[in-house]
Amino acid sequence: MKSIAIIGASANPEKFGNKAVRAYVQQGWTVYPVNPKEPTIEGLTVYKSVREIPQAVDEASVYLAPHLVPAVLQEIAAKGIKRVWLNPGTESDDAVDRAEELGLEPIVACSIVGVGVDPHQL
Repeated sequence: MKSIAIIGASANPEKFGNKAVRAYVQQGWTVYPVNPKEPTIEGLTVYKSVREIPQAVDEASVYLAPHLVPAVLQEIAAKGIKRVWLNPGTESDDAVDRAEELGLEPIVACSIVGVGVDPHQL
């Protein structure tokens, strides 16, 4: 079973950070929501940072403001996650360059669509 960290996960069902959690759960993934302010999202334990997730993680999907992304990419790389989704609104040339410098595989696209779910149906 694949696993993903949803960084910038949200408790608000209207936000894409919440829709991503639901989409990946629906597709059978192990989901680790990451948000420093929420204790649970969609019934899942939330981690304050990627570093706090006790298990290995296959991928990460980022839902943060672009200026926050470079620091999070460092955490993603340190955790050993190789594939990172930079969702619409999070991407920037600096983020892509930094991801590549860290040996990550950046995907500039909507991870919800990437997992085979229409976000407007969630």
